[in-house]
Amino acid sequence: MEKNKYISPFSTRYASDEMQYVFSEEFKFKTWRRLWIELAKAEKALGLDITDKQIAQLEAHAEDINFEVAEAREREVRHDVMSHVYAYGKQCPDAEPIIHLGATSCYVGDNTDVIILKKASEIILKKAAAVVKNLADFAGKYKDMPCLAYTHLQPAQLTTVGKRATLWMYELLQDIEELEHRLSGLLLLGSKGTTGTQASFMELFDGDEEKIKKMEQMIADALGFSGCVPVSGQTYSRKVDAYFLSVLSGFAQSAYKFANDLRILQSFEEMEEPFEKNQIGSSAMPYKRNPMRSERICALARYVIADSVNPAFTAGTQWFERTLDDSANKRIAVAEAFLAVDAILNIYINVTSGLVVYDKVVYRRVMEKLPFMATENIMMKSVKKGGNRQELHERLRVHSHAAAAKVKLEGGANDLIDRIENDSAFPLSREEIERELEPSLYIGRSVSQTEEFIENYAKPVIDRLFDGKNSAELKV
Repeated sequence: MEKNKYISPFSTRYASDEMQYVFSEEFKFKTWRRLWIELAKAEKALGLDITDKQIAQLEAHAEDINFEVAEAREREVRHDVMSHVYAYGKQCPDAEPIIHLGATSCYVGDNTDVIILKKASEIILKKAAAVVKNLADFAGKYKDMPCLAYTHLQPAQLTTVGKRATLWMYELLQDIEELEHRLSGLLLLGSKGTTGTQASFMELFDGDEEKIKKMEQMIADALGFSGCVPVSGQTYSRKVDAYFLSVLSGFAQSAYKFANDLRILQSFEEMEEPFEKNQIGSSAMPYKRNPMRSERICALARYVIADSVNPAFTAGTQWFERTLDDSANKRIAVAEAFLAVDAILNIYINVTSGLVVYDKVVYRRVMEKLPFMATENIMMKSVKKGGNRQELHERLRVHSHAAAAKVKLEGGANDLIDRIENDSAFPLSREEIERELEPSLYIGRSVSQTEEFIENYAKPVIDRLFDGKNSAELKV
């Protein structure tokens, strides 16, 4: 590794080798050659003067790209596509005259970008499903463990540890659904020519429009797409990139929410991300167990959310049939969004595969607040035994505020139950009052909601997309 040049952290610290390969030079140029082969095959099948020998020669050199020849040629002609046409022709002298026949640069450039969108999205879906699997397992395990729920980051009623995990899952499932929707409508650019009119192919096929349409469909079929866009300028609409990065922003938002929640829960000492045996939390404070993986999710998520604006501007500034101010921005913005979400999901998989729950802390925190939550039940029980609802409500209000003041101002224990027991207006014994302090009475449908959600929503996605791998490449 060169130490005197900038190197992207996505390459060295964050993104997986699998995702980096999809955005590599090797994958790009091998895809260019595949596109040239399919174009030649379709043109031959539709009557152009292309031989089996030429096709065979192209296929023989589909993988062994002579990068040095292409790079040297590009330094001379300053054109990447024509440099690779030249390099391919040097390896395939018989086929050299028909490489890129009728096509413009966007035939290989844009169709490859669409293929990359598809391949990269499939990796995202696979990894998101692994997160859903981890969270579903976790939710099932902790579906009936009561814990404090929060509104405005203040203790509210109870939920369960597992039910909360369904909230994280549901947001991811919506992202998965949206990405699958985008993939279902993804089309190749096809062979549209310089301004999208296919004029060069009209010349090659002597004006036979049916052959041109057939040629595009043959190429789409060979590359695993349902078809090509019906109309275009020179490029596919840059709104496609904007759509996909909007979905990636959604994944980032969902992970951001999870990671922030976990960071807060780790501060409360209720839950914790995995902490390795030799991991150092702080250079100054040896006792620290910082949630650094969740913090990294948040950091990368912010980047993706901000980056998703790039293709929106690019789409809006494409002049007429095309301009080239999309290229430099697009090659950075699209690639880094996928690399970042890949990294986020790698960490998300890692964290959710080893979540730690401190059940005694969770229980203690519940019991500190439960007396306040139980006041309505205590009031109703007292009314049934002859108490006055309005009077009891006022007494509970006074007692609650007094107990809260004792906790907050004096640092004492919550003595609300003692205050109620000692108030003669409440016709309940200590035992009757304490029966209302069973946490499971206050979790509503948390257990059944969790079970139903896992069975009806999470499981179908897991069955469809999960590849059986519960771990991810985590570089640092």
